[in-house]
Amino acid sequence: MRAIGLSSFGGPEVLVPVEVPAPHAGPGQVRVRVRAAGVQHFDTGVRRGWAPPSVRLEFPVVPGNEFAGEVDEVGAGVTGFGVGAEVYGYTTLGCYAEHVVVPADQVVRKPAGMPWPVAGGFAANGQGAHLALGALGIRPGDTVLVHGAAGALGTFSVQLARIWGAGLVIGTASEANHDHLRSLGAVPVTYGEGLVERVRALAPGGVDAALDLVGEEALRASAELVADRNRVRTMVADDVAVELGVPVLAAARSATRLRELNEYYEMGLITIHIRHAYPLERAADAHRAVESGHGRGKVVLTVP
Repeated sequence: MRAIGLSSFGGPEVLVPVEVPAPHAGPGQVRVRVRAAGVQHFDTGVRRGWAPPSVRLEFPVVPGNEFAGEVDEVGAGVTGFGVGAEVYGYTTLGCYAEHVVVPADQVVRKPAGMPWPVAGGFAANGQGAHLALGALGIRPGDTVLVHGAAGALGTFSVQLARIWGAGLVIGTASEANHDHLRSLGAVPVTYGEGLVERVRALAPGGVDAALDLVGEEALRASAELVADRNRVRTMVADDVAVELGVPVLAAARSATRLRELNEYYEMGLITIHIRHAYPLERAADAHRAVESGHGRGKVVLTVP
């Protein structure tokens, strides 16, 4: 089958078309004909040689950990999904390809009105936002600060904080993305020098919880602004979190979270902006777009 893989680590140019054996569904698994796959900073890290502690990278490495498509093969013991079911879901690697095989409990049905590019980029960032905001214990009336709020993960986080009752959501972003944040119900603020003072001016009563999606500077600002460091999380600077006494976020993806997010989507409470939808063969360009910074919304690959 067609896929995009790498045989050495490096820049986006190492992502090239490869032919790999088509996988088949085993017991408890489904095979999905991929229509779209999300592109994340997770993937760019894999391309450079990083991997989670439990993962061993063996060439050719096919990146991608979220996908959407049609079930075309069902393994023994699977109930609830038949051939032809439109689904989206998650795994660790292998989504930049025509087919992916995953346990059946790692996919959910795609809402009928959800376009393939949106579905392909929904699982990872949606779960990340749900996991992080759940750890922050968002309560009705909270003032919540989201750093990097205009990106794919930030967009989810802003909307989910609002759904869960936050009274004020402040989102950091470049000036070009401020109107986008306002459309999501957030109050925008420009990051950079003087951020702490600007946030305090917007929230004189204080910030109750903060999510860092940017890095060290944003995390240190969050620790200064939020009185209870148990209500600060980062998804990009765990080493600094340990130094500051901020709890490290533990990954725990589940289809249950995705079904809840599906309900919000179908109610019109979550919207996803697709920044770029590149064909599979242009995965290198997709990585360049993700790594450029300051982008609004999600980058995905489409697989005709």
